[in-house]
Amino acid sequence: MNILFIHQNFPGQFKHLAPALARKGHRCVALTLRADKPGTWNGVRILPYKLAGRTGQNVHPWLVDLDTKVTRAEACYHAAVKLREAGFTPDLIIAHPGWGESLFLKDVWPKAKMGLYCELYHQAQYPHTGFDKEFQPEIKPTEALRLRLKNVNNHEHFDIADAGLSPTRFQADTFPAEFRDRITICHDGIDTETLRPDPEARLDLETGESFTRQDEIITFVNRNLEPYRGYHVFMRALPRLLKERPNARILIVGGDDVSYGARPPKGQTWKQIFIDEVRGRIPTPDWQRVHFLGRVPYGQFQALLKVSRVHVYLTYPFVLSWSLFETMSVEGAIVASRTAPVEEAITHGETGRLVDFFDREGLVEEICHLLESPQERAALGRAARELVTRNYDLKSICLPGQVSWAESLVEL
Repeated sequence: MNILFIHQNFPGQFKHLAPALARKGHRCVALTLRADKPGTWNGVRILPYKLAGRTGQNVHPWLVDLDTKVTRAEACYHAAVKLREAGFTPDLIIAHPGWGESLFLKDVWPKAKMGLYCELYHQAQYPHTGFDKEFQPEIKPTEALRLRLKNVNNHEHFDIADAGLSPTRFQADTFPAEFRDRITICHDGIDTETLRPDPEARLDLETGESFTRQDEIITFVNRNLEPYRGYHVFMRALPRLLKERPNARILIVGGDDVSYGARPPKGQTWKQIFIDEVRGRIPTPDWQRVHFLGRVPYGQFQALLKVSRVHVYLTYPFVLSWSLFETMSVEGAIVASRTAPVEEAITHGETGRLVDFFDREGLVEEICHLLESPQERAALGRAARELVTRNYDLKSICLPGQVSWAESLVEL
């Protein structure tokens, strides 16, 4: 079977699925903007393409997102035509439609089946909008109109796709009934063999400092430090947390950019904005126990999770981070926000502790409670790992499910 993968940042969510299908003998090709030159990755032929240059044009603000997607879709269309002319005809197209690239591919290959990675359908009602009043104090009546246009890309894909794949029920359930019935829930998968508890784990920092399981380590991880992932809530909890735990070290992982939500005022970063907000209430000796690690290599990231005594995970009702399941896989003791889809993974008192997203005092109390309760930490960690190995293990559960989903599409 010939399979074409479409992802702006290939492999992205297809990093396990694409090689697995190639190993099974399927001819796999990926069109992507990420690569600079053709090559092969884990049995997948990588073909790059570029966006054509454009002159500036006046576009209604609500149409900027769609304009960008159509621009990408046109470039991908022309790359697909060249691929067709070179003799490649896919039986199956597997695409992440979030950036629009796959919009016109059925115009190139009308008979190909298409499966979509369904990450999120944008909704105008609470809690999808207006969840954090600090950054969205009111929902304008026109917000629903703007989001309807943002979903044009989704609806255009519904008409050409045969099925969808979504990692969590929360994400799948954001999609309307007209397409929800075609979505299979199957997580991207966690490598529980690699991500397992290690009492001898050691984290070495570039500063020369090292930490082990003997240290009181509190960890907080975002791709980028921003309100969507509760960075502001965690930072506002630090003054009391540092005072309550004089021996604790706070290790914060995350970049300075924005992955989701609004950007900070021009010239500023969310990271620095909330450092400036709390720094005056934290004595210098305590502040020296706070470590901003930026983005770290994956091996160091694993070590960080393994030495963590309590891990904090906060998020708006949104896409669930891999880092939550990865922490659970190493038997991490977790304090998380009581928000969907977190509650799919964390049951309060069973696989972790839950607290209201905005309750920073409650957050400190839950962290301190676990730091004082080694037996409870161990029990929560064991239960968390059991849940991940049972429902989200890459090799035994998720990858076979993804492969079966992909191969079944050509039989529809």
